[in-house]
Parts: sequence; structure tokens; C-alpha cells
Amino acid sequence: MKRYCQCLQLVDDEEMIQKYCDVHKQVWPEIIEGQRQVGILDMQIYRKGISLFMIMDTVDDFDFERDMARLATLPRQAEWEAYVSQFQGCSANARSDEKWQLMQRIF
Repeated sequence: MKRYCQCLQLVDDEEMIQKYCDVHKQVWPEIIEGQRQVGILDMQIYRKGISLFMIMDTVDDFDFERDMARLATLPRQAEWEAYVSQFQGCSANARSDEKWQLMQRIF
């Protein structure tokens, strides 16, 4: 199993942040299915203020660039990214791997 950690900053608006959190209580089934198709086994997102931290566990042969590019082409993925971009303060055309910043493990 591989693990990737990423971070992102939300729009600094408590109402928008709450809506973002609520959206993630009911992630569209196509989004979860797409993650499974490309080899994402588990994904968790944590919040502290406007900062988000994502932990993504994948299959051993997961290639971040290749498989995230593939994920972007799957059903409803672009629609999902456009929808959540309003809370993330970025372009509605941005893919997940363009918004979320990979972190380097140091310990």
C-alpha cells in the first residue's frame, strides 16, 4: 500500500466551510467508485480552521500522475471538482491534483 498526504486551503468563510463539510457527508457515489477504479483504497480529509489535510491510501502500483489524470476523466469527476471549487477558492476547471498540494514525508 502507498500513502499520499496533501493539503489545501479553503475560502475563509465559516458558512462556506460548513457547506463544504456537509457536502463531504454525502459524496456522490460516482466519485467514490472512480477512486476505487484508479486504485484509491481509502481517503480521509481532516480540517483545522481553513486548512485541510488529506490522507490517501492506494494500491501498490498506483502512479500519482498517471492515476490522478485518469481519475479526472471518469464520470462526474469534473462536475464534482467544479462544484467543490467554490469552497476551495480555485478555478472551477482545476483538477483535484492541481488543487491539492502533495506533502513530503519527513518522519
